[in-house]
Amino acid sequence: MQTIGLIGGMSWESSAVYYQALNRGVQQRYGGLSSAKTVLASVDLAEVTALQEQGKWDEVGDILAAAGRSVEAAGADFLLLATTTFHRVADQVTDAVSIPVLHLADVIAEAVKARGLDSVGFIAPSFAMSHDFFTARIASHGIAVHVPDAAHHEAVNRIVYDELVHGKVLNASRRIIVGLVDELWDAGAKGLVLGTTELELLVKQADVELPLFPATTLHVDAALARALG
Repeated sequence: MQTIGLIGGMSWESSAVYYQALNRGVQQRYGGLSSAKTVLASVDLAEVTALQEQGKWDEVGDILAAAGRSVEAAGADFLLLATTTFHRVADQVTDAVSIPVLHLADVIAEAVKARGLDSVGFIAPSFAMSHDFFTARIASHGIAVHVPDAAHHEAVNRIVYDELVHGKVLNASRRIIVGLVDELWDAGAKGLVLGTTELELLVKQADVELPLFPATTLHVDAALARALG
């Protein structure tokens, strides 16, 4: 079994989901007392978010690169960034380590293609929807990516950062997200990518008609396949 490296803390709720899912995945496969071999470096979400808001992405990259080097030094065989927004500096992290980085956008794209689809809707925090660092990477695999209209971005941010990162899962917010899914369907999306862990706490396949591609679940599955393969 390889050791899975994680850079987390963005948010800690998301990191907890990653950690739990990785260990449950190993236990389901091997049974008994088996658990995942992991190394986690958790950063301060408040710190990196403040830098993001100031546009100081080089400093964000420095923090995550340092976290990546610490995970590698602790024995990780490959690395996951347990975040969507901060994949903005994934290349900087990749350049800072000598172990592979399992890029979330590539994992999502492979899952979409495996279902035979060529277009998806993408719902995530506003920064990931309004900038193309993540959607362009998915699109580079030959997949069209549709995002909600900018008028809805603040509502998604509020649901993620004011509610879900604090463990609040509200039916009213679920209805808002499902309404956005219907709009993306009308725009031509044939599947839906939930581009942040927190949204997976809110929206399940039973809530929407489109095939669902939950980013964290796919990331975890890919990590397990690599670690246990």
